[in-house]
Amino acid sequence: MADALVSIQILPRTPNGESVIPYVDRAIEIIQASGVRYVVGPLETTMEGDFSELLEIVKAMNDEMIRLGAPSVLSQVKISYNPTDGASIDRLIAKYRT
Repeated sequence: MADALVSIQILPRTPNGESVIPYVDRAIEIIQASGVRYVVGPLETTMEGDFSELLEIVKAMNDEMIRLGAPSVLSQVKISYNPTDGASIDRLIAKYRT
């Protein structure tokens, strides 16, 4: 059972002011490769899984931005942690689905 939801908006500062989209695409590839459940939204991506694992993914994403040449990275992260009852994307948005 997943115990956390972590949403992240990653904003690397690009070396020459180019678009951040290729960087963001690479960050999402890191999430995809991790195997955790995730939902890409227009302004952030939400992951569902083990709290510690999700934080490691956030770190890997930031590390990759630097490796790709970004001199710095701003990551806005939201965390919902519920080790007792678990955390679920579906449970949170079920009433909004038609």
